[in-house]
Amino acid sequence: MNARGLRLAASVSTLSLLLLACGDQVGPEGAAPGSSPSASGPAGAGTSAEPAVETDHQMEAIGPRTGEVANPDILIVSSTTLSESDIEAIDNVEGVTGTEQFSMAQAVIENEAFTVAAVNPATFRNFTALNIAESQEVWDRIAGGELALREELAKSLPHDSDGYYKLGSTEDAVTIHLGAKTDTVVKVDAVVNQTWAPTLGMVEGNALLVRTGLASPQSLQKTIEKLAGDATVAMVDAIALNGLDPNVRQTAVVTGTVADVVGVFRYTVLGGGRIAPEPSWVSSHIATQQVPILGTITCNKYLFPQLIAALREIQERGLADKIHPGEYAGCYYPRFIAGSTKLSNHSFGLALDLNVPGNLRGSVGEMDRTVVAIFKSWGFGWGGDWGYTDPMHFEMNRLVKPEVGSAGR
Repeated sequence: MNARGLRLAASVSTLSLLLLACGDQVGPEGAAPGSSPSASGPAGAGTSAEPAVETDHQMEAIGPRTGEVANPDILIVSSTTLSESDIEAIDNVEGVTGTEQFSMAQAVIENEAFTVAAVNPATFRNFTALNIAESQEVWDRIAGGELALREELAKSLPHDSDGYYKLGSTEDAVTIHLGAKTDTVVKVDAVVNQTWAPTLGMVEGNALLVRTGLASPQSLQKTIEKLAGDATVAMVDAIALNGLDPNVRQTAVVTGTVADVVGVFRYTVLGGGRIAPEPSWVSSHIATQQVPILGTITCNKYLFPQLIAALREIQERGLADKIHPGEYAGCYYPRFIAGSTKLSNHSFGLALDLNVPGNLRGSVGEMDRTVVAIFKSWGFGWGGDWGYTDPMHFEMNRLVKPEVGSAGR
C-alpha cells in the first residue's frame, strides 16, 4: 500500500470516526466489562490453534499484563510525529494520570475509510476494557504480527479463505492475517503491532491517548490543546459523547426488589464515564469489610450479610479454590456502562466480578456451576444467564437475611 493512501489527515471530519470509547474503565475497586474479545483463525472458523507467522512483524513475547487498566479520556492526533517534549509536557499537566503514544491512519477499503492503529500491545492493552486487556491470546496474536478487527468488520470486510485481509483498495495493498476479533479503546477499527507502521506508510507516533483519572477531561482540554499545537484534541469519554453537563446533579430513582437498598441516588458526572455519587449517600451506603475468600472489599453495606453467607457456604463446601481472589475485579465502582449514560449496578455497590480472565462477556465461562447455584440461593443473579452472557458478574436481585446457624436460604 502506498503511503498517501493510508496517511491520516488530522481533521475534525477524520476524527468523527474515532469518538467512541469502548469498554468500561477499571479502577482499583472494579469494573463492568465491555465487549468480549476472541482469538481467531480464518474468518468464521473460531479459534485457530496455530497463529499465522509474520517473521518481519513478529515482536518479542510481551508476557503477562502489568500496570493499571483504565479507558482513555482524550485522543490527540497529529499529521506529524508527536515529539517527546510535547508528550512530556502533557504528562506533566495536573490531572493527567497516563498517556499512550501510537500510530494512527486511515485505510480506504471499498470506498470506505477505516481507522488503523499500530501499537505497542504490551502497553496499549492497558487503555482497553478489563476483559480485553486481560485476554493474553489476543495481545499475543497482535504482537505476533496478526491483525485485530472489530467483530462486525471481521465478517463484512473482504478477505480470502485463509483469513487474510487487504488493508486498502490498491492492487499492492498490504494483506494481514486476522488474529483476533475485538474492540479496543476508541473507535479504532483495526489494530496491528508497531512494526507494521512503516510497512503501511503510517506517520509513526502521531497519536496519543490521555487519561485524566478523577479530573474532568473537559477541565484540561484548553491546556492540552495549547500544548498539542496543530494536533486535533478530541474528548472520547462517555460524558462528552453523550452531551451530559458535569455541573448538573443527576438523580436516579431505583425500582425493583432492591430499591430500598439504593434509595434515591444523586450524582454528578465526571470524565471517562465516571460519576460522583452524593457524599451523604456514599457515607450511608458504602462500606469496606473483610469477607471470606476475597479479603477486604468495598460494596454496598446492605450486600455484605448475604455475600458473606454465600462465600462462607462456598468455603464450607470445599469450593473456595473455585474463586480466585487475584482475578476479582471489584464491587463498588461508580460509573456508567461503557459508551453510555446508563448506570451499572457497580455504581450502587450491588455487583461483583469474579474470575475475570476465564469468564469474559459473550462466553459460556468457566465459573463453577455449584458456586453459581450457591450465589443464586443467597439472592444473587448471574450474568451467565443473560442473553449476552457476562459469566464473571453476580449482582443482588433480592434481599436475603441470613439467620444464625442457617446453612441455606
